[in-house]
Amino acid sequence: MIVGAGHAGSEAAHACAKLGARTLLTALNLDTIATMPCNPAVGGPAKSHLVKEIDAMGGIMGIASDATYLQLKTLNMSKGPAVRSLRAQSDKKQYSMWVKHHLENIPNLDIYQAMITGLIIEETSLKKRIVGVETSLGEKIYAKAVVITTGTFLSGKVHVGLKSSSAGRQGEFASFGLTETLTSLGFKSRRLKTGTPPRLDGKTINFSILEEHVGDKTPSFFSFLPDRPYRKQYPCFLTRTSEKTHEIILNNLDKSPMYKGIIQGAGPRYCPSIEDKIVRFKDKSSHHLFLEPEGLNTNEIYLQGCSTSLPIEIQWDIVHSLPGLEHALIIRPAYAVEYDYFPGTQFNHGLMSKEIDGLFIAGQVLGTSGYEEAAAQGLVA
Repeated sequence: MIVGAGHAGSEAAHACAKLGARTLLTALNLDTIATMPCNPAVGGPAKSHLVKEIDAMGGIMGIASDATYLQLKTLNMSKGPAVRSLRAQSDKKQYSMWVKHHLENIPNLDIYQAMITGLIIEETSLKKRIVGVETSLGEKIYAKAVVITTGTFLSGKVHVGLKSSSAGRQGEFASFGLTETLTSLGFKSRRLKTGTPPRLDGKTINFSILEEHVGDKTPSFFSFLPDRPYRKQYPCFLTRTSEKTHEIILNNLDKSPMYKGIIQGAGPRYCPSIEDKIVRFKDKSSHHLFLEPEGLNTNEIYLQGCSTSLPIEIQWDIVHSLPGLEHALIIRPAYAVEYDYFPGTQFNHGLMSKEIDGLFIAGQVLGTSGYEEAAAQGLVA
């Protein structure tokens, strides 16, 4: 049984079912299976290696990326082969729908919408073993093994400025009960934080003054399978922070929940917020920000590199200080999300609990950051 249907949960469920195990995949919302809540992209330095390995092991991330890309580009081509990497700009909705449809049609795999709030443990004189789970509706579902892949949803709290609300992602309710169950069984939990940038209305952006970045004319693909699909590719665009941007951010750090100490969780190492970049790299006069399409059926543009939890009124000022975005409209505000995770020292190399047989964990709830790492861990679990 898999608890949570993000990238880790999708790979875990697919692997279990393909190996012949009768498998149940549960999600809080079946419409968000394998969704991309942050950057609508797969791959990049180090991460593309993981996607290739997932594909070699029979996983689905590489095939899904090849089927739904908006742009494919090999990065670092001016450098040596060791640091080159493939990156796909993905259609966010198409990717999620592709994975959901694929999982729905795998023998041995069932999908069920439920919030898992408790674990059923069987204790013998030798060791504890998991035998099932309990849902928020009082159901008991029995299984020989349980993989927890709950992402950012355990006791999730979303922050925009000094305002916060309970959520696993903006607009989606958090999950409660599972952390309390695990801590009662002796597991140690801590808090982590991650963030996402604002989404903009593409109709209100002046792309004509921005630097265009196109995909490879002859693209490479993630999957080793033959006959990969060639699709029309779409450009991304580059803008940069200005002195005014830096001034706005530095003058409003007292309104940041991170700098006020409201957010206790540590942030991701390789995806710092725009506040962090401005504070930590004061010698830099500007930072690159990429404008990336979220999909073919939407005008939403993802402002890569501008993750923030500053108040919405400051977000408007930041966006309007950027070249090409002087009149841009924000469709979705940026936010940070704080959530529970369980340090990996409590699990073995197969990601099974050292104390409870049959209980596995993978993805962001284990402390990782990124779709590819989560997917790889899900497959391992």
